[in-house]
Amino acid sequence: MLNNLIVAISGGAGRIGSAFSKAVIENGGKVIIGDLNVDLGNQLVLDHGDDVALFFEGNLTEPNTVDLMIRKGVKKFGVIDAAVHCAYPVSKQWGTRFEDLKPEGLEKDLFNQLGGAILFSQRMIKYFRSQGRGNLIHISSIQGVAAPKFDHYEDTNMVSPIEYSAIKSGIISITQYLAKYCKGQNIRVNSISPGGILDNQPVDFLQRYKSSCINKGMLNADDLCGTLIYLLSDQSKYLNGQNIIVDDGWSL
Repeated sequence: MLNNLIVAISGGAGRIGSAFSKAVIENGGKVIIGDLNVDLGNQLVLDHGDDVALFFEGNLTEPNTVDLMIRKGVKKFGVIDAAVHCAYPVSKQWGTRFEDLKPEGLEKDLFNQLGGAILFSQRMIKYFRSQGRGNLIHISSIQGVAAPKFDHYEDTNMVSPIEYSAIKSGIISITQYLAKYCKGQNIRVNSISPGGILDNQPVDFLQRYKSSCINKGMLNADDLCGTLIYLLSDQSKYLNGQNIIVDDGWSL
């Protein structure tokens, strides 16, 4: 379906990113896996072969590092057709209750996640302009669309950070802004807002969460891959500036 499409994925060895990396390859594409996790990144290359996968180690919140990833990707594959930003760097303060937030951690998380998304976009769009086409996909969240359901968190040690909602709603705004900013340049920009992803959450939380959904409840990262492949493919060539929600009806 992807016909040798070359896709750069920031956070490409993470929980969602690794599922995306595999899906790109399984659907006939090739992937540049940008991540700080060397072991997981190299394992993906070993699993799928260096003819279809390249691992790049680096902090992709830094513009110079994004430029270096682009150069290495182009050297390997000749071109980059699309980019997916799903890196998820967090500070030691991440997961702190609203009442206990400190400026230092808040500033770091807002910059790394929201600022990182802006700067990753800046460098990728510069490259896409140079080749006359491109496709940029951001990963937001249902909590960028709607407020958390706080009753789901009662009697657990889980927190839905206020900065997470701010960051993910910001990602949707960045997506819309850039789609219009790149008008007439043959560059598409869209986002995906996933529902919750299974990650050893407490049973009580999972049951409450599922009660707000239509069928499955919490998703696996693989459940997002069909939407990603659609956005990467020519089947969505006139979809631009959109945020696609994949949450089993949680946000209804």
